Amino acid sequence: MATSPTRDLFVVGLRNAHAVENEALSIMNRQIDRLENYPELSARLRTHVEETNGQLKRLDDILGSLGEDNSTFKDVAASFMGNMAALGHSMAGDEILKNSFADYAFENYEIAAYRSLITMAETCGALAAVPLLKASLEEEQAMAEWLEMHLPQVTQRYIALESAGEKANR
Repeated sequence: MATSPTRDLFVVGLRNAHAVENEALSIMNRQIDRLENYPELSARLRTHVEETNGQLKRLDDILGSLGEDNSTFKDVAASFMGNMAALGHSMAGDEILKNSFADYAFENYEIAAYRSLITMAETCGALAAVPLLKASLEEEQAMAEWLEMHLPQVTQRYIALESAGEKANR
C-alpha cells in the first residue's frame, strides 16, 4: 500500500492503540495482583489480559503488513501511565469502585479507538486489517458489557464487606 496521508494517520492510530493496550495490561495486571475479595472480577480480568495480548499481536500483525512497527516510546510511556493510574487508586479506601469505574471508561475508550481504526482501514484500503480490528472491537465490547452488568454486584459486595468491617477496597 502506497504512502498517503490517510495511511499515515492509520499507522499513527495503530501505534496509539498498541500503546493503549500496553497501558491496559499494566492496569489490569496491577489490579489482579491486588484483588482479594472479588473472584469473578479477577477471573474476568485474567481472561481479558489474554484477550489483550491477542489484540497486541493483531496490531503487530497489521503494522507488520504495512511495513511498520509499534512505537516503543509510546508503549513504555503508556505502560508507565497505567501503573501510575492503578497505583493512584490503590491508595483510595474505595479502590475497587474507582477501578471498576475507570475500567468501564477505559473499555469504552478502546471501543471508540477500534471503531475509528476500522473506518481508517476501510478508507485507506487496508481491508485485510478490518476483520482483525473487528475481533478486537468485539472483545472490548464484551468486556465493557461484562463490567457494566457486574458493577451492581461489585458495589453490593463492597457495601457488604465494608458494613461487616472487613477489607472491602480490593
